[in-house]
Amino acid sequence: MRRLRRLVHLVLLCPFSKGLQQGRLPGLRVKYVLLVWLGIFVGSWMVYAHYSSYSELCRGHICQVVICDQYRKGIISGSVCQDLCELQKVEWRTCLSSAPGQQVYSGLWQDKEVTIKCGIEEALNSKDWPDVVLRRELVLFDKPTRGTSIKEFREMILSFLKANLGDLPSLPALVDQILLMADFNKDSRVSLAEAKSVWALLQRNEFLLLLSLQEKEHASRLLGYCGDLYLTEGTPYAWHGAVLLPALRPLLPSVLHRALQQWFGPAWPWRAKIAIGLLEFVEELFHGSYGTFYMCETTLANVGYTATYDFKMADLQQVAPEATVRRFLQGRHCEQSSDCIYGRDCRAPCDRLMRQCKGDLIQPNLAKVCELLRDYLLPGAPADLREELGKQLRTCTTLSGLASQVEAHHSLVLSHLKTLLWREISNTKYS
Repeated sequence: MRRLRRLVHLVLLCPFSKGLQQGRLPGLRVKYVLLVWLGIFVGSWMVYAHYSSYSELCRGHICQVVICDQYRKGIISGSVCQDLCELQKVEWRTCLSSAPGQQVYSGLWQDKEVTIKCGIEEALNSKDWPDVVLRRELVLFDKPTRGTSIKEFREMILSFLKANLGDLPSLPALVDQILLMADFNKDSRVSLAEAKSVWALLQRNEFLLLLSLQEKEHASRLLGYCGDLYLTEGTPYAWHGAVLLPALRPLLPSVLHRALQQWFGPAWPWRAKIAIGLLEFVEELFHGSYGTFYMCETTLANVGYTATYDFKMADLQQVAPEATVRRFLQGRHCEQSSDCIYGRDCRAPCDRLMRQCKGDLIQPNLAKVCELLRDYLLPGAPADLREELGKQLRTCTTLSGLASQVEAHHSLVLSHLKTLLWREISNTKYS
């Protein structure tokens, strides 16, 4: 340690001493050198700290061990279990996880690019594995119990869907689809392991959203599952583009990040096409077959596109059914509106007299999406379009009020935006 200190002392001070002896190194230059050394030290520490969290974020191997252990015990089953646990035909590739409890990987299965998603206990280490497996058996796969009839299981699913999606006339048809999915081997019966797997999957918000939006072209298609691990279509390109490693993005100032996004992202007409798809997705979330859904974390990180620049929602984790949001907010104690937030940006007003949150959101999906589009579309937009586009987006971002009250205005603003963008790229290679 003493030798290291001496070396640092020599590296830092010797140039200064030499310069001072020669009278060529003013005090200002000394300050600059010190600032550079400080910058290098702080930057190196930030990069080290960020990369040291990689092992915490990326635990796909643990996820596979836990899932396959339960599969071999006969607790769970699914359409990809054999390929995952016996034949080793599911290839795990790049780690895309943003939280330890939600493992996300790109992968390959049956010659298709897929996304692998699996929930896992946080703060794991190798000594915890047996306890984690036991907890998952006792908690995650605790229902239905042995002796439950298919009629009772059907009622369980229907009650769950009513609680999370609302009491909708279309729910019995969704229950039938879920039971068909549970019978993945097509033997006309649902085993206890099949039922436990499907029930566990339904507890995952994104899986429920995938089922609810399966007929929509802008949500990823479900391909298979094993227990509560499931595979969807290959990961779409991130809206940010493949400019930076995910680990480096949080280290950049937002201004620089936006600049890189513009420099290295798709050409403006392609961005316009992606934006049209995002606006169509907003339409799909509004009064769909299984109710209305809210985007409760509206960031570019959740938005993606395919190789042909068709919009594809990259992450549905923060999209929530209206019934779920209302149940969380309505009657919740509050002192101010900032106490009435579901997710990151689903906000409701606070009734200060009653000190309770109301169930209706202040800002609709479209207004939040238009805030994203303003930063994404205006830079680089054609000169003859920029003024009108800016005006339409400003109008859009001011939308507020109850969905029932703004529905007509909401549809009109959305239609105008789509028409404006489509007119610019129609009859070109970008359309």
